[in-house]
Amino acid sequence: MAEGVTYSRRADGEVISSSRIGDIFTNWNSDGERWLFLSAHDDDIVAGAGVTFQVAIAEGVEVHAVITTDGRMGYCRLPQRHIISDIRRKEAEQSFAILNLPPERLHFLGFPDCNLNPYRGRRLVTKGDPTEIEGASGLQNAFPYVLRKIQPTRIFVPTITDLHPDHRIVNEEMMISLFHAQGGIWPELGKPIEQIPAVYEYATYCDFPAPPQIRIIGPQSMLETKLEAIRAYASQEQIDLLIEVQRDVGPIEYIREVAFNFYSPKQYANLFE
Repeated sequence: MAEGVTYSRRADGEVISSSRIGDIFTNWNSDGERWLFLSAHDDDIVAGAGVTFQVAIAEGVEVHAVITTDGRMGYCRLPQRHIISDIRRKEAEQSFAILNLPPERLHFLGFPDCNLNPYRGRRLVTKGDPTEIEGASGLQNAFPYVLRKIQPTRIFVPTITDLHPDHRIVNEEMMISLFHAQGGIWPELGKPIEQIPAVYEYATYCDFPAPPQIRIIGPQSMLETKLEAIRAYASQEQIDLLIEVQRDVGPIEYIREVAFNFYSPKQYANLFE
């Protein structure tokens, strides 16, 4: 159990609070929880869900972080223009080490920062493409691959209302990838996932499309660790403003659970009775 953490959930007009994570996250499986945090950029997860990330690890969850882009557009000084991807990868490795993530659970997909539109969907490619997995590329190639490899019970994605196009695209492509990953299509990408994971959104730059249902309050030590992990991205010169905002908020994060269901006509039958 994570010490000093309070979990709260809004349900049926009431707020339920508990020190036990299983009281708040539905269908909790203490022996088989695997969480996948997906981001467009290397610093998104710690900024939007750094306390939640730490809490999961403290609760004994097998946690994975998947970074979609290579950060090539994140340079603040001209001399970094052609080396920023390498700089940011090292910063990410340092940041997630501060969050206590084992290095083998940090996954880099290498798609071009600020240019994800051409990588929607899936297509066959010539060997050597840096985004190639099993002879194909595209977000709907990479995401089903990691879903089948990790077999997560819960996934955390950027909120769909974020102003950054990369964040919205990552959200959308993961949703359709859940459909692909549970079926038999593209067997070279691995064994289909055994269950559809619960889906949650975290917010980085913008508000959620609807109020979040979950609040996590951690101890002050988790906020300090979160801020230290944010500072690891020293190449991002606007980081001081983010640290100021996060310190003002405190060790509190909000998570929105997403109702993700495959279409069933039966749900509409009563509307016509």
